[in-house]
Order: sequence, then structure tokens, then C-alpha cells
Amino acid sequence: MFSIIIPTLNNVKYLRLCIESIKKNSKFNHEIIVHVNLGNDGTIDFLKNNNIEYTFTEYNAGICEGVNLAAKKANFQYILYAHDDFYFCPNWDEILRDEIKIIKHNNFYLSGTMMNNGQIDFNCGDTVESFDEKKFLDNYKKFNYYDFQGSTWAPHVIHKEIWNKIGGFSEEYFPGTGSDPDLNMKMWKLGIRVFKGINDFKVYHFGSIVTRRYKNHPTIKTESGSRGSKIFLLKWGFSINFFKKFLLKSESRYTGELKEPKKNIKYFLSLFLCKVYFLYIKYIYNHKNMNKLLK
Repeated sequence: MFSIIIPTLNNVKYLRLCIESIKKNSKFNHEIIVHVNLGNDGTIDFLKNNNIEYTFTEYNAGICEGVNLAAKKANFQYILYAHDDFYFCPNWDEILRDEIKIIKHNNFYLSGTMMNNGQIDFNCGDTVESFDEKKFLDNYKKFNYYDFQGSTWAPHVIHKEIWNKIGGFSEEYFPGTGSDPDLNMKMWKLGIRVFKGINDFKVYHFGSIVTRRYKNHPTIKTESGSRGSKIFLLKWGFSINFFKKFLLKSESRYTGELKEPKKNIKYFLSLFLCKVYFLYIKYIYNHKNMNKLLK
């Protein structure tokens, strides 16, 4: 039913647990496609031994290029993007299927609720070795957020037709920061107004394991700091925070399809500040380097 796309970078222990949770806690059969960056920790052997489809780059392609490569192999109509340090809760796919049935069209962006490092604070271990799976499975239903507007960025589900129309992730955001709101903005420009975070679609999130592991690494880049937010600003004319607040209405309770933003004093003042910052970034701050980023 879903083509589950998982980018990974030398993180086989967490990837193994993620895939085990999908197989264990799914109601239906799904296609799992992993993009392997580098993969010199035994990741490829694990995938081959378990007959899991994958794409591969000998370099760190980052999230955007990696997911785009893997998504080209997708055979199912719904593309689900996940991190390799997720643990999927039971019946996650049935919950998504039922939600899609209610919507009755393909113009949507559905995302999940993250536990531990996300909306819900419920710690069952900070590492794969310390993860208390029984504690988590016995108690995860007791901890809830609410269905909300906007997005957690991942895990997310969109229809393959929409994915292809917008061209997937924009690869100028390498290694990934800023690419999720950019994906949402491209969908917004396409006319999509259903952006819904689903409380019952839960994953346990260990929390940016790879990013923390390679922080300050001399050659492997997994975090781009504020670079992605600057690219977003120059591309769309306003900041990610403006987009989340006034268009997506992020984290407010879900009440249905989003409408055009209410253009009041707060809206125009915030937009004005975005424009000032836009001019500063474009013409004063690191002018040459930002031009290179957008080529």
C-alpha cells in the first residue's frame, strides 16, 4: 500500500529496528526502499540479506537527493518518508489508510506524531540498546497530543502523483535542512490545503542520531544550520516561521482544509520584516555564497 522511503547514513542498528517495527506493527504489506549514503557499516549486507530494495551513493547525498533517488523505484501510489531512527507504532498503516479514505482525493499532506523527541514527551530509551520496547508498546496509547494543522515534516505521506508534480525534495537544500517546509510550500503553490498531523499515527523518535554522531565531522556533512532557512527565504520571499504561522497554522488544532491567510496588521508586519531580512540576505550578507547556493 505504501512505498516507505528511508534515507540512511551508516546507521544500521537503528535502521534494522525501524524496519523490524514496520514489519511487526503493520496491518498490510508495504514496499520499503532505503537510500544508502556511504553504507560502510554493514548496511548494504543487511538490506541484501533481508531482500530489501535500496539505492546507493558512495558519497553522502543527503536527504533530498537520497530520497529522490529511492522514490524513483516506488511502485505503490503513496510515498511515505521516514527517518531511520523511527520505531513505528502498531496499526500505523491502518490509521493512515482510514484517514485517506475520509479525504477521498489525492491533494493532501499527512504527517505523524513523534514520541520522545517530538510532540509527546515519553522516554523509553535514548539509544537502540537502551530502548524498552515492552514499556513503549504497553503505554504509548496513554500519551496523546491532538490532530493538528501543519506538519512534523516526517514521517509524512503524499500521493505519488503529487510527489512527481512537485519534483520531490529540492536538492539545493543539501544535506536537508529546509527541504521539508520547501516541499510543503511547493504543495501549497499547487493548491493543496490539507496539511494534517495525525495524533494516532505515532512513531518513537530516537532523535537525530546521525546528525549528532557526525557533528563537526571534517568531511561528512549532515547539518546545514541556518543555510536552509536562507535558501527558503530567497526562494519564496518569506521565512519558514512566517510560512508555518500564517499559512500552515502549524500546531494549532486541525479544523479542516486551510484557507488563505488572514491579512491583518500582524500578517503585514511579519511580512515586512521578512522582506527586510530578504534584502539583507540577498544584497549584504554573504552575497557571493548565497548566489552560489541558488544556482
